[in-house]
Amino acid sequence: MAALTQDRNTPRRLGDEGNHPVAASTEIFAGGITVLDASGNAAPGSTATGLKAVGRAEEHVDNGAGSAGDKSVQTRKGTFRFDNDGSIDRTHIGGKAYIVDDQTVAATDGTGTRSEAGDIQDVDSDGVWVTFI
Repeated sequence: MAALTQDRNTPRRLGDEGNHPVAASTEIFAGGITVLDASGNAAPGSTATGLKAVGRAEEHVDNGAGSAGDKSVQTRKGTFRFDNDGSIDRTHIGGKAYIVDDQTVAATDGTGTRSEAGDIQDVDSDGVWVTFI
């Protein structure tokens, strides 16, 4: 493409929102950790490697009877509180959280079995505050 020679109406998308095709035979629940699998399709967070956390699901999407991409899910990045598997305490603030399932995070990668969720911002009696960037 050549450089601009006139004004351009450049589309804008807020950096904290996403819309991703849902993997085949998959159900995603609102409020859950959402990841992209190796094919770039959305799935609920789980103990697995190679997943890319894209944020919190903003809606419930049931693609249980569908093929990949038949439905899509809205996601949002930001800081959200998830359940603590019991391994995270205040000494982990500033470190990485790792995905156990779509609502739980851990302090370690489980000896190479878990994907990264995001950065630990805080820990309280109700859970772990994780930032998806």
